[in-house]
Amino acid sequence: MKDRSKQNNWWFLGLGLITSLAIALFLAPLASQDPDGLDRVAQDLEFADKALAEPPASQLPFAQVFAEYNVRGVPEQISTSTAGAIGTLLCFGLGLGLAKVITLRRT
Repeated sequence: MKDRSKQNNWWFLGLGLITSLAIALFLAPLASQDPDGLDRVAQDLEFADKALAEPPASQLPFAQVFAEYNVRGVPEQISTSTAGAIGTLLCFGLGLGLAKVITLRRT
């Protein structure tokens, strides 16, 4: 009985991952080009121009690959979708890893 429950859990996780990837791949290009919430507030409160020209986060290794919800070196038509898929897979992997660590500590 326990194997059946485990199999159902993996089936559910797989279906969730496929759904999330489909959303990231097919709906990400349709996202609004308007500024996101933080950018909008910075513009409204007029402190956007005080941002650092070279923020500390730009020194991180992955900052050379990702910029403004796009992936550098990938054609513009699929860049946003690629970034969404990579982000989805990273979040899924981190969540799955964290769940495994938590369940291993309980046993």
